[in-house]
Amino acid sequence: MNDSYAEVLVKKQASAMDRLKKTGLIALLALAVLISLFFDFRFLLAVVILGVATFFLLPAFDLEYEYLLVNRELDIDKIYSRKKRKQEAQFQLEEMELFAPLNSRRMEHYNSNTHLKIRDYSSGADGAGVYAMIIRDGQEACKVLLEPDEQMLDALSRIFPNKVFMD
Repeated sequence: MNDSYAEVLVKKQASAMDRLKKTGLIALLALAVLISLFFDFRFLLAVVILGVATFFLLPAFDLEYEYLLVNRELDIDKIYSRKKRKQEAQFQLEEMELFAPLNSRRMEHYNSNTHLKIRDYSSGADGAGVYAMIIRDGQEACKVLLEPDEQMLDALSRIFPNKVFMD
């Protein structure tokens, strides 16, 4: 049997804006608690609302992507705070046109194309080995940004030797 399997877990780096949002949310909650304790208990409703919002929004800032390659199908899941999993995308790799490093000369045409929909499932870290996959998603072509490991690259190059490039 000629099955291919690879699994990669990529932790998303928090951007400066994400850190600012997280800090602002916590500071706003702390301010509402102080105001309700020292000045007016009518702010207690605001404390409860902000507490619930903080409880549900904070896990969104701790994000990981899981890529799962099984034969000719690539599943991408989002994992929030290592607890909650949500299937983000599923690609049939027969529809793939090209898989190469993002800054490769093979991607020059696609990088200049402004009509491509970009789906970023990379860590966002500087110096990360980001690859781009050009694939049809329904009626439109899109560019999917991934950070595969060596095992996944080997599996993809065995399945699609004419579409996967390492240069």
